[in-house]
Amino acid sequence: MGALIRGVWITARHFIVNMVFHTLRFFGLKTKRRGAVTIQYPEKKKPLPPRHRSLHRLVPRGDGKPRCVACMLCVTVCPSECIFVEAAEDPDPEIQKYAARFEIDLTRCCFCGFCVEACPEDAIRMDTGTIDLAAGSREDLIYGLDKLLR
Repeated sequence: MGALIRGVWITARHFIVNMVFHTLRFFGLKTKRRGAVTIQYPEKKKPLPPRHRSLHRLVPRGDGKPRCVACMLCVTVCPSECIFVEAAEDPDPEIQKYAARFEIDLTRCCFCGFCVEACPEDAIRMDTGTIDLAAGSREDLIYGLDKLLR
């Protein structure tokens, strides 16, 4: 019974404090703190901070191929071991290797950003602003070259 009363007290306190701040703001009085504001998520989205790490993307070259040279630094530095890169020889003599297969398993990724920091070619970034990652199966959360280059 004590936990129930304590829960009702906490809820009532939050309600009263928020109502006081909203009422003061309604009458034009400035306060340091705003009352709680609900954002209607699917229609309106809260702006993300500039340094927010969201979904990965690969940066393409001018010809549309990924900028990745398959150096394996992102694979080496990844703490959750969610990146898989398969290298292949490129016919262009300027480019020694390219990533024939590049996969990120988002079910294992901890979004630490180490792969972005380690990449010497600036080929992988986490600046898409996509934070709503939902899928019907685990296979849909394994991002290959086709999804990462979009």
